[in-house]
Amino acid sequence: MRRDAAENRERVLTAAATVFADRGIEASVEEIARAAGVGMGTVYRRFPTKEALITELVRDMLEAMCRMAADATSAGDGRGLERYLETSSAYQAEHRGCLPRLWNIDAHQSAVQRLRRLVTALLDDAKRNGVVRPEVTNTDITMVMWSIRGVIETTADVAPDAWRRHLDVLIAGLRPADRPLRRPALTRQQVDAVLTNT
Repeated sequence: MRRDAAENRERVLTAAATVFADRGIEASVEEIARAAGVGMGTVYRRFPTKEALITELVRDMLEAMCRMAADATSAGDGRGLERYLETSSAYQAEHRGCLPRLWNIDAHQSAVQRLRRLVTALLDDAKRNGVVRPEVTNTDITMVMWSIRGVIETTADVAPDAWRRHLDVLIAGLRPADRPLRRPALTRQQVDAVLTNT
């Protein structure tokens, strides 16, 4: 890809993330082009449809979250999972316009699977270091992230940082305690069904 084409692609994706965060996913391609400072033709040359633009933006978001998870694995003290939950939640809050599409497991299988492997490694490290309850599963972590999404989406206009307190409460619930969890974790199939239907 030519340098100017790559720069235009990044400008369009950055503008799309901002416009979607401000106006929701229903915002028009025209609004995105205007925010990017490019013409409609430039947008449509790279992204033939609005759906193609959204798909690419979501792919980039998942790749960024994979990098955050990979970076968190270097912690080595069992705190990498907590760091990942904090950084990825903040990232989701910044990109809230695409959250309804972010966890659609069918659209980006390879990135979702890579992210799951990285998060499982973080969870295993947290368990080895006694930072997380031994019965917590990777599906529990998926549901933590999904619940953060819900808080971000529902409180953004009233209290944009409300998700931070919710995350603190969830992280506290992941820590070892005398009382065991009362219900089993959701299965991967159940979680996938939830994510597909939201």
